[in-house]
Amino acid sequence: MYAIVEIAGQQFKVAKDQKVFVHRLGTEEGNNVSFDNVLLVDNGGDVTVGAPAINGASVEAKVLRHLKGDKVIVFKKKRRKGYRVKNGHRQALTEILIEGISASGAKKAAPKKKAAPKATKGDDLKKIEGIGPKIAETLAAAGITTFADLAKAKPAKISEIIADVRGNHVTDTWPKQAKMAAEGKWDELKAWQDELDGGVEK
Repeated sequence: MYAIVEIAGQQFKVAKDQKVFVHRLGTEEGNNVSFDNVLLVDNGGDVTVGAPAINGASVEAKVLRHLKGDKVIVFKKKRRKGYRVKNGHRQALTEILIEGISASGAKKAAPKKKAAPKATKGDDLKKIEGIGPKIAETLAAAGITTFADLAKAKPAKISEIIADVRGNHVTDTWPKQAKMAAEGKWDELKAWQDELDGGVEK
């Protein structure tokens, strides 16, 4: 069993009989102290998560001793200014012994909801000679999202769908191109597209 608890502004993963060094506490050596800002408790795989803290959960500890941490050198320098300052710092710490973790009254975390399956994207209709981003978007809005959809559509119907798109669009070859794309005949399609001019046979 372990818990994640906030002690003196820091978060620690603690378990029973573990010794932890924390920022200096105001409690005297030998006294007991309780921390109730428990963020998570794992009791043999049964995980409880707080929002942010768990109501009713606490971590009981005993203050073993107060001490100072190792010296850290703080050196500051400014180039070409002749400014050099060297200071030492020893952090005031408290060593505590975790005596127990109480999860009484804690509510279990709600099970995660499964993400909804992502919608399957259609084919890239811009691979059809003569179709640009705006036309592809207009066709998709009309329900034509795949090469197979476009291959089944009549040129006159396609022209009707894209009537509001600016430009002069000849749709005669689009269903045939889409059919070749749907069948995976890319080399054959590419060779034919080289002979087309904006989707129009020369």
